[in-house]
Amino acid sequence: MTTAPAGNASFTAAFCVDQTPCEVFHAINNVRGWWSEDIEGGTGKARDEFTYRYQDAHRCRIKVTELVPGERVTWHVLDNYFDFTRDKTEWKDTDIRFEITARDGKTEIRFTHVGLAPEHECFDVCSNSWDFYVCTSLRALIRTGHGLPNRKGQAASG
Repeated sequence: MTTAPAGNASFTAAFCVDQTPCEVFHAINNVRGWWSEDIEGGTGKARDEFTYRYQDAHRCRIKVTELVPGERVTWHVLDNYFDFTRDKTEWKDTDIRFEITARDGKTEIRFTHVGLAPEHECFDVCSNSWDFYVCTSLRALIRTGHGLPNRKGQAASG
């Protein structure tokens, strides 16, 4: 598993699992199973839009822009609000990508939040949160069928 800023322009995290690219693709699209149960809207079809909310600290509206089964999922952040940054809209117009690659009998998942850069005020909090949600919760969902999403109305890591 690796996590690092990619070329100072994006946050990237990657890991491998034994499951197939198809199983990984379905787990990624089960956003309520690994990110938050408090997602409103569709997440499984291109052009779907959904809203994520974490207490009063963070909310965003996301559009599913690309779904290639077993290969790629891309989301575009249409709107964003943080209560803990000077620029409340730091994620707005960024892209969130999941690239799925079969490699040596395993499946690699490479997550990139394009535009989540170290110079942004939310970078430390957001990169730590993505690290948990992607590398811990999504990975658990893929491997065991049970992720660690925010529960409705429950505090979590971000």
